[in-house]
Amino acid sequence: MSIRSLQLMAGSPAGGAETFYVTLGVALKKAGFDVHFGLRAHEDREEALKAVGAPLQTFPFGRWDIGTALGLRRYIREVEPDLVMTWMNRAAERCPNGDFVKVARFGGYYDMKYYKHHDHVIGIVPGIVKYLKDCGWPEDRVHYVPNFSRVEDMAPADRSALNTPEDAPLLVALGRLHQAKGLDVLLQAMTDVPGAYLWIAGDGPLEGELKAQCTRLGLDGRVRFLGWRNDRTALLNAADMCVFPSRYEPNGTVTVEAWAHRKPLVAAASSGPAEMINHGKDGMLVPIDDAKGLAQAINQVLTDKTLAAEIVGNGYERFEAQFTEKAVVETYRHLYEHIVRTR
Repeated sequence: MSIRSLQLMAGSPAGGAETFYVTLGVALKKAGFDVHFGLRAHEDREEALKAVGAPLQTFPFGRWDIGTALGLRRYIREVEPDLVMTWMNRAAERCPNGDFVKVARFGGYYDMKYYKHHDHVIGIVPGIVKYLKDCGWPEDRVHYVPNFSRVEDMAPADRSALNTPEDAPLLVALGRLHQAKGLDVLLQAMTDVPGAYLWIAGDGPLEGELKAQCTRLGLDGRVRFLGWRNDRTALLNAADMCVFPSRYEPNGTVTVEAWAHRKPLVAAASSGPAEMINHGKDGMLVPIDDAKGLAQAINQVLTDKTLAAEIVGNGYERFEAQFTEKAVVETYRHLYEHIVRTR
């Protein structure tokens, strides 16, 4: 059964959902899906999708612009999708109704007011699935499909280019420079992890504050702010550990990335990581906002090579069993066929 889908997203200039929109889109196209894309203009995303021959159309997705509404209706008439999957609130709000199944992908605990006219919902972690059911969605219209991580054939990032010694313990943190991500806690923790270097890959509204904090703590010599990066595999391949200090984190994308790249993971116990990580087995969990506890866990993994190896091995087993590209793409294939067939 061939299903034609349209993936619809407005999106911010940078973000985890935005990154995975392209990652999944490329994977679906390569797997032979009949998939089209509607998104806000973004050069890197457009180039990545066009590189695999994906048909796409861009829209302003302004708050009140009539052009997006008219353009979406016209594009949907042209594509004639069996299914439209919306990504986040703006796309959900702007997606018209029509002769297709409307599905929403939930990467967080989104406001339900935008999803009244959707037919099915997808949660990317069990906690979001529970939230959707608690909001009144029928069991047969709520589905669990996790994110996957693609392990690319990519050389480690050049430490010397980022003024980082080859023999220094290197931590990597991936995410937006936002209060929710807890990077201020990680910087404070770094004062108790002597000799280690930290690469922070992301951008966002707290860049100035975090850099000022870094200077105030005397960490400028050991912390590198890299901006938003599209070479996460290269960064992880260069690192000794992945650190995930989020205060609020509904999904587990970074968790899966660390497992896939065989890096020990230390994370704050926000909802997504806490649901996924078995403490001391495939990762280390510390209380949210606990800089001392975070530093202690980092130091423990850096010094206990047996523990680090156990975390890496168990994490990679979890990745291979549940979070590979092939497994997730096939889940989407079966789900799309099922919900279109039973609409």
